[in-house]
Order: sequence, then C-alpha cells, then structure tokens
Amino acid sequence: MKLIIHGGFFSESDQSHETKTAKQNALKAIAEKSFEFLKNHSAAETVVNAVSLLEDDELFNAGIGSQIQSDGKIRMSASLMDAETQKFSGVINIENVKNPIEVAQILMKEDDRVLGGEGAKKYASANGFQDFSTEIPQRRKEYEEKLAKGGTGTVGCVALDSHGRLAAATSTGGKGFELVGRISDSATVAGNYANRFCAVSCTGVGEDIVSNATAAKIVTRVTDGMSIQHAFDRTFLELKEIDGFAGAIGIDFYGNIHHQDSYPKMVFASFDGEDLEVFE
Repeated sequence: MKLIIHGGFFSESDQSHETKTAKQNALKAIAEKSFEFLKNHSAAETVVNAVSLLEDDELFNAGIGSQIQSDGKIRMSASLMDAETQKFSGVINIENVKNPIEVAQILMKEDDRVLGGEGAKKYASANGFQDFSTEIPQRRKEYEEKLAKGGTGTVGCVALDSHGRLAAATSTGGKGFELVGRISDSATVAGNYANRFCAVSCTGVGEDIVSNATAAKIVTRVTDGMSIQHAFDRTFLELKEIDGFAGAIGIDFYGNIHHQDSYPKMVFASFDGEDLEVFE
C-alpha cells in the first residue's frame, strides 16, 4: 500500500515561509490520515477521502480557499479515475459545494459521468449536497488586488491499495481571475488518469497540461513498458518543448512512486506506512 498527495505549487500568492511550512505540515497530517483510511478501503475510496481533506483546508486552492474568477465567482473542478473499473467521473465549473470531489465520486454510478456548470450543481443538490460558499477572506482580498492591478494550484492524490488497485483524484479552485467558462485540466484525462499499470495526478497550468496530455501520456507509456521514471522524463521533456508549466505525481503497479515538476516547486507528501516524506 502506498499513497502520494500534492498541494499544488508554492507560487500561488507570494507565500511566506510560514505558509510554506504550514502547507508541508498539513500535507504530512493528511498523508498519515489517508494512509490509515487506505488500510481498510479501496484506492478509489482513499483518493476521494484524501482530496476531500485537502479541499477542506484553506491553505490549498481547492474546495475551501478556491480562487475567484474574473466575474467575482468561484467555480471548481474535480475528477476521479478508478483503475479497476476504468471509469472516469468529474465535475467542471461547479459552484457552491464544499467538496467537488465527492460529487465526482457519486457520478461514478451514472452513465453520464462528467457534468459541468449548472447541471453539475443541480445534480449535487439532488444528491443531498448542501449549498456552501467556499470563499474565504484571503481569496477575496487577492481578487480585489487583481482588480486594482488590472496562482496556480490544484490538489491531488494517487493511491495503491492492498489488493494492487490504483486510483487518482484531482481537484482545483482554478487559476484565479480566469475567463468565465474556462475549463482546467483537472476534470480531464490530461490532468487525472489511471489504469491497472499506473495512476497520475497533475497540477500547474491547465492549458499546458491539456496540450501535452500529461497524465494520459505518462500512464500510456508505463502501460507500453516504460519505467515510471522514463515515462515522466519523456513526457516532461515534451512539455518543456512547448514551454509548459506543470507538476505530477504517480504510482505504478509495482509500487514505485515518482514525481516531477517545473520551477517553482510543487509541494507534496508520500507515505507507505513506514516512511513519511514531505517535499518542496
């Protein structure tokens, strides 16, 4: 059993050393809690649990603490990929729910598994998700400053359970001040993908990740026989060729964990029950 989570990049808002340390401590605690959860749950259940915890922490740009778009509203996206069933589900630009990843999880049972905007919100309400504003004062302050003048972040989890099953989940509050209707990578297979060979979650500039098909490329290359490190290296070399900006975490079916990012550094943590590592 292994688990790796990420909390996006450190570059979101000219963050202080204290904020960086707080993020690292939060990731450490969430990794430990999620691994305990993994002991008695599937990989798919665990990645949703981990991402929900990340969404509930205002340090991260997902769920509570999501960025505000150019029209002053918050719209979030999240997705889940279960390698065992090879099903992908997600919500795009959903408003006023606390945990978008949990809406994505419920959608797994539907034939129509990716919903956007008003339809996603109606589905969430019909399935018992209460209205909830994820706006915090810090994000409003940042939005007002951007208005006067004229971050990039996502959270994710990849897990390998005791039965060798892989899953990936990703959630984002957007890049902040984006055009209304903009779709990020987080609810696409470019940013979140898994099969029985490998699972990957991405963060960074969504347009770059989509152009590079980052998560799907890495997983496909591992499936075709590349090592996870080689698959990451090859994919990030191609990302560099388009001046792309991204980070990714992944686990293969052997239990090898890998991560890679552009500059500045992504914050993430991994845990296998014995070794807990927190990186920047």
